Amino acid sequence: MLLYLVTYDVPCNARRKKVADLLEGYGRRVQYSVFECVLPVVKYEELRQRMRQRVNLQEDSIRFYPISGHTLRQVETWGGVPITQVPGSIVV
Repeated sequence: MLLYLVTYDVPCNARRKKVADLLEGYGRRVQYSVFECVLPVVKYEELRQRMRQRVNLQEDSIRFYPISGHTLRQVETWGGVPITQVPGSIVV
């Protein structure tokens, strides 16, 4: 499993709600348009496929950032909720 940081910029209120609702089923909202999702590859591919059905790529921007174990240890958070942990990972 990997931690994916998923960000979005969707100007249409209806589509933005659909994107947020979808992501709530896969991860945790950490900022208004940012979710952290710990997913196995199969679930990640499922999320991508379902997301494609909800966005208009002429107007919307969706970004998926995989966070490796090495990079996860370097993440710095100030305020808000702590970073989502990948099972079996250790963050010092």
